[in-house]
Amino acid sequence: MTDAPGPGRLVRGGRSFARFLLVWLAATAALVLLDDALAGFALASWWQAPACALLLGLLAAVVWPLLMRVALPIAVYTFGVGALVLLVAAVAALFPIVPGVRLDGVLAAAAVVLGTAVTVVAVSALLAIDEDEIFFRRAGLRARRRVADHGSAVPGVLFLQVDGLGLPILRRAVRDGTMPTLARWLTDGTHALAGWHTDWSAQTGASQAGILHGRNDDVVGFRWYEKSAEGRGRVMTCSSPGDAAEIERRVSDGTGLLHDDGAGRGNLFTGDAAHISLTVSAVPLLTRGRGGRVRSDRIGAGYYAYFANPVNGVRTLVAAVVDVLRELVDAARQRRADVRPRIRRGGWYPLVRPGTTVIARDVVVSALIEDVLAGRPVAYADFVGYDEVAHHSGIERADALSVLRAIDQQIGRLHRAVALAPRPYELVVLSDHGQTQGEAFADRFGEPIGKLVARLCEYEPEPDPADTDPRPSRGPSRAEGWQFGAAMAEAGDLSGPVAGMLRARRRIRQRTSPEPAAPGRVAPEVVVLCSGHTALVSFTDHPGRVSLETLEREHPGLLPGLVDHPGVGFLLVRSDEFGPLVLGRDGAHRLADGTLTGDDPLLEYGPHASGLVARVDSFEHCADLMINSRYDPVLDDASAFEPHVGSHGGLGGPQNEAFVLYPAGWSDPGEVVGAEALHRVLRGWLTDLGHPDPGVRSGPGEHTRHHGQDQRGHAHDGHGARRDVEPADHDPGR
Repeated sequence: MTDAPGPGRLVRGGRSFARFLLVWLAATAALVLLDDALAGFALASWWQAPACALLLGLLAAVVWPLLMRVALPIAVYTFGVGALVLLVAAVAALFPIVPGVRLDGVLAAAAVVLGTAVTVVAVSALLAIDEDEIFFRRAGLRARRRVADHGSAVPGVLFLQVDGLGLPILRRAVRDGTMPTLARWLTDGTHALAGWHTDWSAQTGASQAGILHGRNDDVVGFRWYEKSAEGRGRVMTCSSPGDAAEIERRVSDGTGLLHDDGAGRGNLFTGDAAHISLTVSAVPLLTRGRGGRVRSDRIGAGYYAYFANPVNGVRTLVAAVVDVLRELVDAARQRRADVRPRIRRGGWYPLVRPGTTVIARDVVVSALIEDVLAGRPVAYADFVGYDEVAHHSGIERADALSVLRAIDQQIGRLHRAVALAPRPYELVVLSDHGQTQGEAFADRFGEPIGKLVARLCEYEPEPDPADTDPRPSRGPSRAEGWQFGAAMAEAGDLSGPVAGMLRARRRIRQRTSPEPAAPGRVAPEVVVLCSGHTALVSFTDHPGRVSLETLEREHPGLLPGLVDHPGVGFLLVRSDEFGPLVLGRDGAHRLADGTLTGDDPLLEYGPHASGLVARVDSFEHCADLMINSRYDPVLDDASAFEPHVGSHGGLGGPQNEAFVLYPAGWSDPGEVVGAEALHRVLRGWLTDLGHPDPGVRSGPGEHTRHHGQDQRGHAHDGHGARRDVEPADHDPGR
């Protein structure tokens, strides 16, 4: 499948030479300008500028990639800054060797490197020099040689998840030009758009478990408390590597969406992929030095391809600095205008935000380009930047929409890359959930949900100076950043001597690290954990599920106080007499037989609410008391139990309105309710294309179809499908 000689190849070679010449001239012009502008850099003759530009090109094209083979973890750990420092050191050592060139110190060398790189990037953009095309063609030729026998006519598929982007916001972004790539696909008729309804736990952990593995039962929230037989439990958190690995062990049967030599990039779970990077559930395999299917030669995707080009580092550094400044300006503008709702966005967040919106995004895209050029049959990647910024800024505000615009540009890059792949590819864009906006519960009502529960249980909560602070709550101190955590773990497992030293140091740190304290305890026997618009209350001195009757006897003011609270929409509690019971201010709903007393507390939460709530009630680790925030359909507003502006994790509003944008010729997914149903839709599409079908089996421990749903996942009654899987001997990194 290599290119045959001919006029087309000569034309491409001529274009490549012209691009090289233009970039060389741009670098030469930059060095001439720097000669005049910098006191510590001087050129004695006209020929030295083009000679130094050529030397820079050789460093970038030959020496730099070889250096990255040895020191790649340094670049990863420092998010590219360490890589630039190494390049600066090389320039400081080599430029003075050129006769007549004076370079005084490291600072002057840094100015030369940054100035030249920025100029080259700017000139390339002005002259429409497509650096992507150069990279794609070179990498594509190498990939074709590697996979000459892999030329499958079966199309590959890229599933691109835009984390937290709800269907209403997507429609606005397409309509107003924020996402022109997706708008063009829909306008040209190459793709169709459909919505899907999330589970009650509208968050990435539940959604990705269902989408990637076909099962998400017992994923109660983003975090939840598990009781043990001895009455001593633990808090599970979807973004914790150990907990994510345990969740995957429970839900995976080895035939996930990506099991056929697929790739997973930037996800919480592997989907049983053979090739992974920035994947949280696989981190324990790396940090324990275990083998399985996660090997060091399969986790470096994206890192080397990205950092091997120093211009990428400069481009990302500039974009990251711009993102920091944008965050500071936008936060200040909100404060001056007293925009509501809002949270305080200080601390480390402005510095950490670019890690999610820029750096992790670009590394994920580089990994996907490698997957495409290697001809891998299927890949799934998560772009988390919009979700993170919308939490802090709001779901339709300018800085959140600017993140969507940047993600759309990266989707456009991937669309160009697939044209050079050794097999045809289709692109599917989807979301795992949306977000519902509103003022944080603690800001609107004067106390967080945990303190409210403790007070209603007649425990005196510890005084907190923040309770009397009139300013909005401070947002999370750092970005969600599970991709960063995975990147840090993976960096030490990359190849090379530096990686070996880092692995040894990491093992020492792990042996001496203490266990973290369990969060959420608001009283001696009460744990309250927040998952966006859901709060999960567990009474730790009771084994098993605590009944409504027990709560009324031991904490008589708790349930009346909660249902009468203006920020609470409904409660789920188990009654010894009536079974699962949903309580609201003006009525009760018996889930077992549908009996209503007064007004239905689930009425404002959609036609699927009763089935989704009943499903959670059946989970082994369902909390003793599940609290959903109140949703106002007139204002399209709800108050999250966490300090967020845009939030999700419960029922109510656009947080439950996710989307899937798919090639127009594919089968209509119909009405899809729940992530497990969406998994079956995606699996059906892959099977229709000719990908291997692991089969739909009905024996114990395997997939079963839920009543009212067909193989494509068409849902008619709001219930998701469930199956029981024996967890023994399953490798969480598979």
